[in-house]
Amino acid sequence: MEKNIYIKNIKHDEVISLSKEIEAHDGQIVSKTLAQNDALSITLFAFSKDEEISSHDSKGDAFVTVLEGVGEFTVGGKKHIVKQGESLVMPAKVPHAVYAKESFKMLLIVVFP
Repeated sequence: MEKNIYIKNIKHDEVISLSKEIEAHDGQIVSKTLAQNDALSITLFAFSKDEEISSHDSKGDAFVTVLEGVGEFTVGGKKHIVKQGESLVMPAKVPHAVYAKESFKMLLIVVFP
């Protein structure tokens, strides 16, 4: 009997630390997709210091939780400093950017209309 796998690239039925599931080296932004479909996207990111994702927007609401370190998020021109354990929603169709003032890791969940 074949098992449906909806969440990929991490162990199932085992307690894990998401921040240990991804690592960026100097000069890198690394991403690991955990789930992707028409309604939802779940991705882990690791940023090395001074790396960035330039301004862009999304068709869906983007919910980010910082797992380790501190990230700077600019949403609609307003800067937000998000620390480990904190979350931020970046609304659909509003330009946003991400900058790593220091190395950091985050979990991104995008919910599409």
